[in-house]
Amino acid sequence: MTTLPLMPKATAVWLIEKTALTFQQVAEFCGMHPLEVQAIADGEVAQGIVGYDPVANHQVTQAEINRCEKDTNARLKILAASNPVKRRAKGARYTPVARRNDRPDGIAFLLRNFPQLQDQQVAKLLGTTKDTIAKVRDKQHWNSPNIKPRDPVTLGLCSQTDLNAAVTAGNDRLVREGREVPPRVEISEED
Repeated sequence: MTTLPLMPKATAVWLIEKTALTFQQVAEFCGMHPLEVQAIADGEVAQGIVGYDPVANHQVTQAEINRCEKDTNARLKILAASNPVKRRAKGARYTPVARRNDRPDGIAFLLRNFPQLQDQQVAKLLGTTKDTIAKVRDKQHWNSPNIKPRDPVTLGLCSQTDLNAAVTAGNDRLVREGREVPPRVEISEED
């Protein structure tokens, strides 16, 4: 799959107005049909669209445009993004409606098995609030009688790598404070 420029129609408008590229070249670069590019040039389509300069926005170089203007068979090549959009490495914090009732079970599991985790770490890990954590801890949660501590990784509320990183950070914090690190908990299926 080829990479298209950002805002292809606006880019096509700019290329039509500012360059001597053929409709076919513009169409292939922008991922459009040549007739659509011709309609843009005739003013039938994209009348209110302001041109988007692909040179100023580091999608193509002026030298590349000049090369393609000289040779009508040449095709514009989009530049590789020098700073691609950073994606979140961590899992999504949105929890589907079907899994929201599992969140207190995950909180109870973490509070019982990993006392070194602070409330803010648990909140970030499971995408919950400190208030909910306090209610689960104090058994004031509206569903307290039905809460059964279950592993949040198996519930799909967080990833194992995120949990391991949070536990390691909690252990490091205890060592820095000169407090004892709790022993490693072996998790069994009947918990």
